[in-house]
Amino acid sequence: MFARLARGVTGRPRIVLTVALLFVLGAAVLGVGAFGKLLSNGFDDPKSDSTRAANEVDTRFGGTPNLVLLVTARSGSVDDPAVAAAGRSLAAELGKEPGVRGVVSYWTGAGAALRSTNGREALVVASVDDDHAKAVATKIEKAADDGPVTVRPGGRAGVNRDVNAQVTKDLSTAESIAIPITLVLLVVAFAGVVAAALPLGVGLIGILGGFAALSVIGSLTDVSIFAVNLATAMGLGLGIDYALLMVSRYREELAAVRRGSAEPLTGIQKRAAVIATVRTAGRTILFSGATVIVALAVMLVFPPYFLKSMAYAGIAVTLVTMLTAVLVLPAVLLLLGERVNALPVRGLIGLVRRQRTAERGAASDVPREATESPFWRGVATRVMRRPLLAGLPVVALLLLLAAPVLHVSFATPDDRVLNAAPSRQVGDVLRADFGSNVSGAMNIVVNGPTSEATLTSYAAALSRLPGVGRVDSAAGAFQHGARTSPPGPADARFAADGATYLQVVPSIDPMSASGERMAHAARALPAPPGTQVLVGGVSAGLVDGKHAIGSRLPLAIGLIALATFVLLFLFTGSVVLPLKALVLNGLVLGAVLGVSVWIFQDGHLSGLFGFTPGPLDTSMPVLLFCIAFGLSMDYEVFLLSRIKEEHDAGTPNAEAVAAGLARTGRIVTTAALLLAVTFAAFATGSVRFMQMFGLATALAIVLDASLVRGVLVPAFMRVAGDVNWWAPAPLRRLHNRIGLSEGGPAAGPTAPETVAVPRPSAEPDLGLTEKSSSTAS
Repeated sequence: MFARLARGVTGRPRIVLTVALLFVLGAAVLGVGAFGKLLSNGFDDPKSDSTRAANEVDTRFGGTPNLVLLVTARSGSVDDPAVAAAGRSLAAELGKEPGVRGVVSYWTGAGAALRSTNGREALVVASVDDDHAKAVATKIEKAADDGPVTVRPGGRAGVNRDVNAQVTKDLSTAESIAIPITLVLLVVAFAGVVAAALPLGVGLIGILGGFAALSVIGSLTDVSIFAVNLATAMGLGLGIDYALLMVSRYREELAAVRRGSAEPLTGIQKRAAVIATVRTAGRTILFSGATVIVALAVMLVFPPYFLKSMAYAGIAVTLVTMLTAVLVLPAVLLLLGERVNALPVRGLIGLVRRQRTAERGAASDVPREATESPFWRGVATRVMRRPLLAGLPVVALLLLLAAPVLHVSFATPDDRVLNAAPSRQVGDVLRADFGSNVSGAMNIVVNGPTSEATLTSYAAALSRLPGVGRVDSAAGAFQHGARTSPPGPADARFAADGATYLQVVPSIDPMSASGERMAHAARALPAPPGTQVLVGGVSAGLVDGKHAIGSRLPLAIGLIALATFVLLFLFTGSVVLPLKALVLNGLVLGAVLGVSVWIFQDGHLSGLFGFTPGPLDTSMPVLLFCIAFGLSMDYEVFLLSRIKEEHDAGTPNAEAVAAGLARTGRIVTTAALLLAVTFAAFATGSVRFMQMFGLATALAIVLDASLVRGVLVPAFMRVAGDVNWWAPAPLRRLHNRIGLSEGGPAAGPTAPETVAVPRPSAEPDLGLTEKSSSTAS
C-alpha cells in the first residue's frame, strides 16, 4: 500500500509540490476570514433547560441582562447631581446603540439593589446582541473618559469581549515564544538548517489547513475562538512529530543505501530511500494520525460547541498535517536528496555532536539519527533486567499525582478566568460591594397564563429559597418571602403575551455548590398551576453543563477505548498491546488531571502563573483527555512500529524492545520536547483554563515520553514476553486478512528499488552489544 503510494508521489514530485502550493494559497485566503466568524461562548448545552430559557427571554422579553456597566463616581457618591446626570445620560445613550434592549439603571428607578454598599458605584444593565456587544462596550467605555464618572463594562458581554482580545494577544505571545525555541531545538536535533526547516513547513501547512476548515465550518455553525489556539499548537506539534519521524528515517535510509560509498547517490537510490521511508515511517504516521483523529472525534458526542470546535480544528489540522507528511514531504525529500543534510551546524560546541556509526565502513558524515541511541538502549536494558522493581515505583508515583482528583470541583467560565481585565474588575466589585449579583441571576420563564396573585405567590416562594437575594418580576420585587416594592414601569419588561419571567438575583456566588443547590431548589419548586417553567441563568447553566458532560462521559470513554483498541490491533495483530496502551494512558491522564487540580483549583503555584484559583472548567478535562490521549498514542505508535519491525524480523522479544526504544528514543524525546514547548507556551497567557490546558498537555507529553515509553513500556513488555503478540486464533486470521501491513503483496514491488542491508544477529543479552545502524526495513 505505502510502497505504491510512495512510487506515485516520487514519480511526479514537482506536480505534487505544485498542487501543495495551490492548496497553501487557497487555505491562506480562506483562513484569514476565520477569525471574524469565531465566538467566545460555547460552554453550554444548546438543548438544556437553561439554554431554552435564555432563548425564550431573548426572543420574547428583550433578552437577559448580559452587559453590566460599572459606573464609579470620580468624587463623591453616585447620588451627587453631576454624577446622577451622567448616569442617566449614559443609560439614555446606551439605549440608542444598535442591538441594545432593556436598559435599566440605578438612576432610572431600578432601585437600591444597583447601588454599591459604599455609595461610590452604581450599575447600568442592558441586553445586547452578541453581534454588537463588543462595539457597544468599547464605545461606551471610551465616551465616559472625561466625565464625572468612569465606566467599566462587565457581565457576559464584557467577559466575551475581554476573552476574545486576550486570546488573540496570548496566541501571539505563545507563538513568539514557541516558534523561536522550536526552531533552535530543531536545528540542534537535526544538526542542519535545511532538515530543521522541513518540520516547520509541514506544521505551517497543517495550521493553514486548520484555519481554512474553521473558516468554512464557522460559516455553517457556531465555532469557538479557542479552536484557533488548538489549531496552532496541534499543527506545529504534529508537523514536528511527523516530519521528524520522516526526515530521520529518510536520513537513516540514505545512510543504509550509501553503505560507506563516497560516490554520489543515483536517482534510483534516492527514490529507493524515499520509498523505504514512506513504507515504514509513512505507515507509522498514518496509524498515529488515525489514533489522534479518533481521540479528537470523541469530543463531537458532547453538546457544548466549545468541545465540538476543538474537534473540528484538531481533526482538520491532524488530517492536513498527516497527508502533508505522507504525500508532500516525500516529494521534497526526493528533490533534496542528500541536500537534506545541507547547511550543517557544526559550530554549536557542546550542543551538536555527530555520533560515529557502529556499522563498519560507513561514511563519517552519517547523521546521528542513523544510529541507535546508546542511552535509550541502556535504559531499556536496565529496566528489563528488573522490570517490576523499575515499573512499580513509576506506577505508584503516577497514582500519587492523581490523588487530588478525589476532591475536584467544576464550574463554567466567568470573569475569574481572566487575570486582569475590565470585566474581571467589574466582577470583583460586584462580588465585594453589592448585596446581590445581577450578572449571575437565574432567569425563570413561566409559560402560561398567571394571575397577579399566583405570580405574587410564586415570586415570594422563590425569594425564600436559600441563596436568593431578591426576585424581580412583573408583580414587583421580593425578598425573604415579602414584597419590598410594588411593580413599576421598569417591571413591564418581565411580561409578555401568555408568559412572564422572573429574575432571581443571588446573594451567593452563582458558580458554587450553593449556586447549584439554589438552581435545583428553584426547579423543584412547584410551578404555578397550568404553566410550564424553564429555569435558566448562571447557576442553572452550571448544573446543565455538568450533566451534559457527565452523562456522555462513559460513552466517550468507551468509544475512544474501542476505536483505539481496533486501530492498534490492526497495527500490531495483538490484543495485549492495545490493552497495555489504554491502561498506561489512563495512568498518565489521571496524574495530569491530579496535578491540574493541585495547581489550578487548590492554588499552588498561582503566584508563578498569575491566576486566581478556582474550580476546573467543566469542558476542560474532556478536552485534556482527548488531546493528551491522542498525543500519547502518537508516541505509542512510534515506538511499537520499530519494535514490531524487529519482532517481525525474528528478533527475540527483549532484544526487539531494546532495539525499538534505542531506535525511537531520541526521536520521541525530541518530538516530545518540541511539542511540550509549544503547549507550555500557552501557560504564559492570561486566561486560566487555557493556561491549565497548555501546562497540563505539556506535562502529559513529558510524562508519556519519559516515564511511560522509557520505563513502563519496556517493563510491561519484558514481563509479558511472547504474550505481547498474542491474539485469539479468529482475530489472528482476521488481522492476516485486513491488518495494514507491508509484509504482504504491497511490499513485493519495492524489492528491486530497495537496498537490502544485512542485519546483525540478535543478542540474547538484551542488547549489551550495540547493534548496527542499518535500517530494519
